Amino acid sequence: MTRLWPIAHLVAALLFAAAPFFTPGFGGFRADQFPVPQVDAPVQPAGYAFAIWGLIYLWLIAGALVGLRRGPEDADWRAMRPAIVLSLALGAPWLYVATQSVIAASVLIWMMLITALIALFRTGATDRWFQQAPVAVYAGWLTAASCVSLGLLLGGYGITGPIVAAIIALLVAIVIAALVQYRLHRAPEYGLAVIWALVGVIVANAQPLNIAVAGLAALGIVLLLGLRTLDTE
Repeated sequence: MTRLWPIAHLVAALLFAAAPFFTPGFGGFRADQFPVPQVDAPVQPAGYAFAIWGLIYLWLIAGALVGLRRGPEDADWRAMRPAIVLSLALGAPWLYVATQSVIAASVLIWMMLITALIALFRTGATDRWFQQAPVAVYAGWLTAASCVSLGLLLGGYGITGPIVAAIIALLVAIVIAALVQYRLHRAPEYGLAVIWALVGVIVANAQPLNIAVAGLAALGIVLLLGLRTLDTE
């Protein structure tokens, strides 16, 4: 089985990247998928921020190709492969699931996040730009995306109002990101991906200005940048 992991890694990365071609036109959850329609929910980053997926897809495939070249016996790659393969395999049908059920898609994206974080913590020291970096960016964006789904569920099912939902979701994202970045100082790409999402939230809440949501996102950026100055790992 060990010999198959590099191949499984590449296949999972390719299937994950191919998913948009099998779910054309997907632009996020539709407003009418929720009992309380979510139109311009403050928890969502500006649309341009989602362009990061193109970088993630390409970088994950490049990383998997480098891992394939390293072979199954490379101990520095071996530890992270099962977790990243599982995360990508869970992610391959995510777009389709999201068109069918927001609850199922939200559960699925949290599972993707958990397995991506496990993979990130298991990455080795060699091939940093093709092993650690793509997984870090992927896990960072998933941290933000998972919490966005949480905020949409809170607002979309009338549990809280949209602003409170956004604040709760941002707090969860910032706490997770701060803990991960503090413990994994060697992977700044993770924090940068979360910061990219937080900037997108600020942009989305700038006109008209939603000071509570935009301000909290800005505080999250300051915190994550501040953690980079700590000599932890």
